[in-house]
Amino acid sequence: MTEPALRGRELAVWRGERCLFERLDFEVSPEQLALLVGSNGAGKTTLLRILAGLGLPTEGSVTWRGVAIQELDSDARAEIAYRGHLEALKRDLTVAENLGFHAALWGREPEFDDILEELKLRELAHMRARYLSAGQRRRAALAMLKLSNAKLWLLDEPTTNLDSEGRAVLAEWVRLHLRNGGLAVIATHQPDEFAAPGALMIEL
Repeated sequence: MTEPALRGRELAVWRGERCLFERLDFEVSPEQLALLVGSNGAGKTTLLRILAGLGLPTEGSVTWRGVAIQELDSDARAEIAYRGHLEALKRDLTVAENLGFHAALWGREPEFDDILEELKLRELAHMRARYLSAGQRRRAALAMLKLSNAKLWLLDEPTTNLDSEGRAVLAEWVRLHLRNGGLAVIATHQPDEFAAPGALMIEL
């Protein structure tokens, strides 16, 4: 059996006197998907940010490949990609310029025509991000994710503002990512869209 790469132990988060979750344990191995489900306000975004090293739990710990998230070096941190509700696009750059900037950060060649075509963004490649619709911005953000070298994808409601075609493309990307040895933790209200053999369900 593949050794788990991502571990959460006895995690708890309190906001004042309100407990979002507590005594949360899970392990996610390469080629495995974890689906994070719960009502609005249950703490899904908070947990994803903790897994990304962008926040701290009130109690418990998170490790990536046996090392505490807060202690990861830059190379290990580069194995983790977090995509939240904001698209992280530079609004005054075009779609192509945003992708080129992101590819450079990852040390990748600025070759993304196939990705633009798959996401129906080719005709918008030279449009500034500020003029894109919400759905187009979401597609552009997903294109940046595809350009990353990350092994662990942390996605917060990634199908928001996507049409059925865009959701299908994303679901296929997740399946391919898993087949290539990656891991994914996805917060979603529609877990059936990403259902995969051996998927872990984390309920908050």
